[in-house]
Amino acid sequence: MNEHFGIGQSVSRFEDPRLLRGEGRYVNDLAAPGQVHLVLLRSPHPHAKIVSIDAAAALAAPGVLGVFTVADLERDGVGTTAPSIKRSRPDGSPMFWRAHPGLAKDKVRHVGEPVAAVVAETVAQAKDAADLVEVEYDALPVDGAVWDECPDNISNVFEVGNKAATDAAFARAARVVKRSYAISRVHAQFLEPRGALGAWDKGDGRYTLHCDVQYPHRVREVLAGLLKVPEHRIRVVTNDVGGAFGAKGWAHLEHRIVLWLARKLGRPVKWTCERSEAPLADEHARDVASEAELALDADNRFIGLRVRNASALGAYVSTDRNLLPGFANLGSLAGMYLLPAAHVTVTGVLSHTSPLAPYRGNGRPEAIYILERLIDDAARELGVDRIELRRRNLIPPSAMPYKTAITFTYDCGEFEKGMDKALALAKWSDFSSRKEISRSKGKLRGIGLANAIERAAAPGMEYAELRFEPGGTATLMVGTKSQGQGHETMYRQIAGSRLGLAQADLRVMDGDTDAVAYGAGSFGSRSAAIGGSAVWLAADKAIAKGKRIAAHLLEAADADIAFAAGRFAIAGTDRGVTWKEIARAAYGTAPLPAGIEPGLVEHGTFSPVQETFPNGTHVCEVEVDPDTGSIKLLNYVVVDDVGTEINPLTLEGQVVGGIVQGLGQILMEQIIYDPESGQLLTASFMDYAMPRAGDLCNFEVGHNSVPTKLNPLGAKGAGEAGTVGALAAAMNAIVDAIGTENIEMPTTPERVWQALRGKSA
Repeated sequence: MNEHFGIGQSVSRFEDPRLLRGEGRYVNDLAAPGQVHLVLLRSPHPHAKIVSIDAAAALAAPGVLGVFTVADLERDGVGTTAPSIKRSRPDGSPMFWRAHPGLAKDKVRHVGEPVAAVVAETVAQAKDAADLVEVEYDALPVDGAVWDECPDNISNVFEVGNKAATDAAFARAARVVKRSYAISRVHAQFLEPRGALGAWDKGDGRYTLHCDVQYPHRVREVLAGLLKVPEHRIRVVTNDVGGAFGAKGWAHLEHRIVLWLARKLGRPVKWTCERSEAPLADEHARDVASEAELALDADNRFIGLRVRNASALGAYVSTDRNLLPGFANLGSLAGMYLLPAAHVTVTGVLSHTSPLAPYRGNGRPEAIYILERLIDDAARELGVDRIELRRRNLIPPSAMPYKTAITFTYDCGEFEKGMDKALALAKWSDFSSRKEISRSKGKLRGIGLANAIERAAAPGMEYAELRFEPGGTATLMVGTKSQGQGHETMYRQIAGSRLGLAQADLRVMDGDTDAVAYGAGSFGSRSAAIGGSAVWLAADKAIAKGKRIAAHLLEAADADIAFAAGRFAIAGTDRGVTWKEIARAAYGTAPLPAGIEPGLVEHGTFSPVQETFPNGTHVCEVEVDPDTGSIKLLNYVVVDDVGTEINPLTLEGQVVGGIVQGLGQILMEQIIYDPESGQLLTASFMDYAMPRAGDLCNFEVGHNSVPTKLNPLGAKGAGEAGTVGALAAAMNAIVDAIGTENIEMPTTPERVWQALRGKSA
């Protein structure tokens, strides 16, 4: 095996050459013989009664195969989804929720809600026909109930922590610091917007869906329920995915529609979301209003945390997925700190907006933002150093495993060591001299820090299968799904390290429910820790069988066979065989000893006993022009503990990419609805700003690896780590620069300018 190819080596991604040459296989690259095209007519109103739909002119247009409404879906028995999470309203009654029926029924409840499906021979014909569909709306107000059956718009209330202990802590506190924070609504702007191609095989009685999702097997399960067929009657195929970040995770409305129409029309049906359609068609993320209180004793030790959040869920709650943002990963609010008591309440509120969905970090960045801003604000209010306040309250390694006040038990971590590494890399102690240089130029300079910890790799099974070919090469099939993270490279490194195979002798497959037996998919930073562990266990089984075959070939006892670097040998001798000889014997005609089955195919499944906890310290430095309010990023340092690092090169790419997503939300990104009209005001890149290279700075990624013992690899997960700490670190730096807390995200130049004027006034 190439010695520079194993676990811990910085390896360039094997995926990149074909992607850079334009040889990727994205959804929009696919075309099926005889396919037709779907365009969805979407509501221009945030709230209106559908009086009538007249499709006569559209049906007469060239190339049109049909115009369909919710009545057609219901007539054909297409089902809807339901959340399984059991929660209650404030009065104890069951949670209020309503699933989306696929196309709007009776009323529309947010701008962009699909009302009718138009199918034609070409996309252009479908678009032209959609313009001819006449929908009569009776506009309704947007300041009342989203659903008549729920007049107060409260879907549910969720609590976590110990209220009595927290109340007692606040009662005896020497100081209490209270603040309110708003975490804006954002949209996952993928490199490739969503798409789907559905087909029906009448002879085989099977559906095939080509789509861009994060967990194909779970999507198959959902679609089987909606279409009322066994799972083996549906094949879901996901090839290359141009970014997902949580928002492409589930079985979306368009998936069921293209499959239903493919069977109904007897033609493959393709839907491609256009860039301008995406903010209307996709689920959104974040959107939390928070009231947070921190209780401290006379020695400035944290003794209690109380947080009350409100989450704008959107108009529909169709699955558990719509409940996760704002509710999931609340345990991150405990941070890295010795916090004996905490209580968190989240109120889910229905709104005339697109529904929410998980987005990179899914609750973790929100939690760390609230906590780390609150600690900075507390330090200012108390007149103490913000680093020393954190240091005094950090959980020491000697306290591990540490049960937090909010659901989690940290298995390991060296938090103070990581923080000190980040402070050193950022030259924190020299900041005052740099601030003076900026002041001499008429600029304001600020520095901010955030200690971030997150729940990753939560319990749940993952699957891997290792198939050796007779020639000694192997195919690895994994149940996770890459969306651009470099899984093919990572899994080759893991399998190559364990099996001693060269990278050219390994092939990796994912994303096809017909080829891969099962998979929970990729989300929550689980692929390396859980998927990689499944690969490791499958490799172990192959090695164990290889030893038995080697003993037979070498005429030795099983116990005398040692395996290392791809070679099976009699211990203490130079007699041995390679995988090529093992595979040839496994598939050969010569009989193997009794008890050894021919062939060399092994699978591994892994589900951890508990989640892991990646953690790190982020330091951001900014400069503000007080005349214009513009912010310049000067430096960004992060020191992360993600456990065992499989590939430091791709790890750095994941971390930096996550940081940029967090910085985008702090500096410029926001989904905005007009409060009076309910119209989406940021529906294009003319209004929804995205960070570009010129808006950023150099990033320095440091390492503080403390491997976990919760999985064979020692990996904790890294996919969301960058975003989790970036929001708080950047905002703390900006507040430090401008000298006022009276600013919320996104910190546009206008908002900064206004905050500075408000401060001076």
